[in-house]
Amino acid sequence: MATATAAKSERTGERVYRALLEQIQTGALAPGTAIGEVEQSLRWGVSRTPMREAIGRLVADGLITQQSARVLVVSGFDVADVRALFETRRALEETAARLAAERGDRQTFAEIASAFETAHPDPTASSADAYYALIARFDEAIDVAVANPYLVQALRPVRTHLARARALARDHHERLVASAGEHALIARAIADGDPELAAHATHVHLHRALASILAAIADTEERASA
Repeated sequence: MATATAAKSERTGERVYRALLEQIQTGALAPGTAIGEVEQSLRWGVSRTPMREAIGRLVADGLITQQSARVLVVSGFDVADVRALFETRRALEETAARLAAERGDRQTFAEIASAFETAHPDPTASSADAYYALIARFDEAIDVAVANPYLVQALRPVRTHLARARALARDHHERLVASAGEHALIARAIADGDPELAAHATHVHLHRALASILAAIADTEERASA
C-alpha cells in the first residue's frame, strides 16, 4: 500500500511539475510571481507532498528562486539571462554536435536532416508545434549520439530555459524557416560524419537565433514605451 501511495504521489508530482513548467516557460507565470506551496496545492487540487516535490524540481531547474526565508518566486529572465544562456549553449551544443558527428548513427541524422529540409514551420499554425517536436527529436538523437551522461545532464536546464527565451521573442515565420534550414545543415553534417562543419553550423545557428531573439525583445520594449 505504501509503495502504491508513493507511486501515485510521484505521478501527481510529475503532472504538476509539467503544468507549472509550461506556465513559467510561456510566461503565464511571470518572473516575480510568488509560488506558495499551500496556494498552489489548492489551485491544482493536489496534496502538499507532490506539490513540494514539483516546486523542488523547479528550484533545481533555476525556474523558481528563494526571494526570502519564506517566499519563493518565479526567477527573473531578461536580456542578460538570454545572453548568458546562449554563451552556455555555444559551449555545450557545439561540443555536442562535434561528438555526434564522430559517434552518431548516420542514418538517424540523415532522416532528421531530410525532415528539416522539408519542414515549413509557421508560428500561426499547428506546423509550429510539429516543428518544435522535430527539434526535440533532434535533441534526443544528439543525446544518444554523444554517449556522455555529463554533457546530456548539462544540456537539460539549458533547453528548459530556452523555452522562456522563445516565449519572450515570439517566433516569426521568416526566422522559423531559416532555423529549419540551419538545423538541416547541422543534421546533414552529422550524418556525413563531419564534426567541424557540424560545430560551425551550430555556431552560426546560435548566433542567428540570439540576434533574432534580442531584436524581438527590443522591438517589444520599443512598442511598450511608445
